[in-house]
Amino acid sequence: MDPVLVILLLGLAIPLLLIIGMPAKPLKVVGQVMTRLIVAVILLFFVNLFGAQFGLHVPINGFTAIVSAILGVPGVLSLTAIHFWII
Repeated sequence: MDPVLVILLLGLAIPLLLIIGMPAKPLKVVGQVMTRLIVAVILLFFVNLFGAQFGLHVPINGFTAIVSAILGVPGVLSLTAIHFWII
């Protein structure tokens, strides 16, 4: 796509959104999901950091991040338990 066209579209979209307003509900939901996902990845990082002493390594990928984001701390603990019992 031509950079001039992209800049033109953004230049037209920004004032339009400022005039009519952006729906707040979808942005709020996206923000909450992204926050949970970031916290989940940080929790997995600390599990790997402190679990390295015991030979524990839970990979940080899309699946483990989503599981721990949806389930929270119990999700991280279940991924750790799965690592110990299966792997």
